[in-house]
Amino acid sequence: MSEQPAGGPRKGLPPIVFILIGLAGLWGLQSQFPKLLGWLPSLPSLPSAPGLNLKLPGGSGEGKNLATAFPLQQNVPAGTTISMDGSTSMVLINEALKAAFLKTYPGTVVTTAATGSDNGIEALMGGTVTVAALSRPLTAEEQQRGLAAVPVAHDRIAIVVGIDNPFRRGLSRSQLVQIFRGEITNWATFGGADRTIRVLNRPTVSGTYGAFRTIVLGGNNFGTTPNITTLVRDATTPMLRQLRLDGIGYATYGQVADQRTVRVLAIDGSTPEAETYPFQRPLFYAYRQPPDPAVKAFLGLALSEDGKARIATAVKGP
Repeated sequence: MSEQPAGGPRKGLPPIVFILIGLAGLWGLQSQFPKLLGWLPSLPSLPSAPGLNLKLPGGSGEGKNLATAFPLQQNVPAGTTISMDGSTSMVLINEALKAAFLKTYPGTVVTTAATGSDNGIEALMGGTVTVAALSRPLTAEEQQRGLAAVPVAHDRIAIVVGIDNPFRRGLSRSQLVQIFRGEITNWATFGGADRTIRVLNRPTVSGTYGAFRTIVLGGNNFGTTPNITTLVRDATTPMLRQLRLDGIGYATYGQVADQRTVRVLAIDGSTPEAETYPFQRPLFYAYRQPPDPAVKAFLGLALSEDGKARIATAVKGP
């Protein structure tokens, strides 16, 4: 077999054909690029505060407007008793609605307690309270056990330090996560004093604990380093007293807005008064299904124009 002489004619397709084929392949790949991206695992996004849903949840008349389901009652029999327990974040709201209910319906009785969302749920299922005040949504199991809940307000979780804490700056969201995960433990990391950061965490029965874990930590666990203390009781005032020079904690904004012993930290440059503040959540009243006349009367007032105005004032704080 003889070899092709140098400089002789080449066999096969000319180079321009291969260039055109390559360009066509790139064009086809570009058209399929979104689908290819769909094969890649996506990183979980941090949850944002949902808007208030003014429809009843599934299992209690889905799609039915709350104002229709719980209209304002013109009269309530004397002796009607409303009892509440649950979230410490809703103390001001509970007291505002209690005052309105007693004024609107003379001869009725309203009692309130605040031992945490989980304890409120337990009392509700045990039949010892009329409604439970919740700073978290109902779980699927709680709904299956015959409970329903209606949203009544938006709340903002404030990050607080003691008024005498020498740290005078704000934090980024990622820095806050690192603090409560136990990954950053000294104020000097942020330019503060060389002191250990004492993290004051709420007990697990607290709805605010659950909301913070979901909204701030993205569902991850709190840290377990020695500088993190979990409080025995879900109470805001004792926690604020323990902040002193080196502590950090969290609470519903309405309870700390006018406190002179603490300072609220900005997160990513935003404070709780701002619409763009990242740590927002809905607040609920839960009840046993079907709602009895006392529940209907209380929720009817809470969802009335007067009730909504009182709730809005309570959320902002005194």
